[in-house]
Amino acid sequence: MSLVARPEFDGVLLIDKPATYTSHDVVNRVRHKLQQKRVGHAGTLDPMATGLLLMLIGKSTRLSQYLTSSDKEYEGTLTLGSTTNSQDAEGEVMETRPVPADLDRAKIEAVMQTFRGDQYQTPPMFSAIKVKGVPLYKMARKGEEIDREPRFIRVSGIELLSCELPLVSFRVQCSKGTYIRTIAHDIGEKLGCGAHLSALRRTACGALRLDKALTLDAFMALPMTEIQQHLLPAHQVAPIHAL
Repeated sequence: MSLVARPEFDGVLLIDKPATYTSHDVVNRVRHKLQQKRVGHAGTLDPMATGLLLMLIGKSTRLSQYLTSSDKEYEGTLTLGSTTNSQDAEGEVMETRPVPADLDRAKIEAVMQTFRGDQYQTPPMFSAIKVKGVPLYKMARKGEEIDREPRFIRVSGIELLSCELPLVSFRVQCSKGTYIRTIAHDIGEKLGCGAHLSALRRTACGALRLDKALTLDAFMALPMTEIQQHLLPAHQVAPIHAL
């Protein structure tokens, strides 16, 4: 009896990550589906966040550094009037303040535009950045707070999408390593009432966009014979020097 070898898949898979899943949870699901060890991702999304997650499969795992470094686009919603220790809805509420009665769309837009351009951003304590080998979030869970080195970021675009106070929806185009929840928190501080990020969806990584992505459930339901046609070849998503 002859054994049929399992196909070895290769390429970049665009997945629309569901809420509550970690990026590594998605890697594990894809790895299990393909029965293939060489599966990774380019650019972590927090469990609360949804949207475009680039899955790197087979030889395409070598594109990780290039794709992780690409600019990103997000659509988010912030809630004015309360701050949290994680700067998003998953954290513990630290303070509540009234939203100014005279706050309107024009004032919010004016504050948002101050975040456009090159700047230094202080990462939140609830982040995976390591200090002396220890992730900041582990310190934060113990109630510790330490000085963090500000990091250079670029916000190439930011716009207000809708405003139904206390909820404000917006779109951001930014460089890698930008914390959108920190932008939401800082917008709240500039407005004087505080804010936290209550929803986040990644809509693009470089030239790759969410509208071309499969939901995780749709991918898991694909017949094995149809998987390769959903994988983008490395040469389509990266320049020659990155291959």
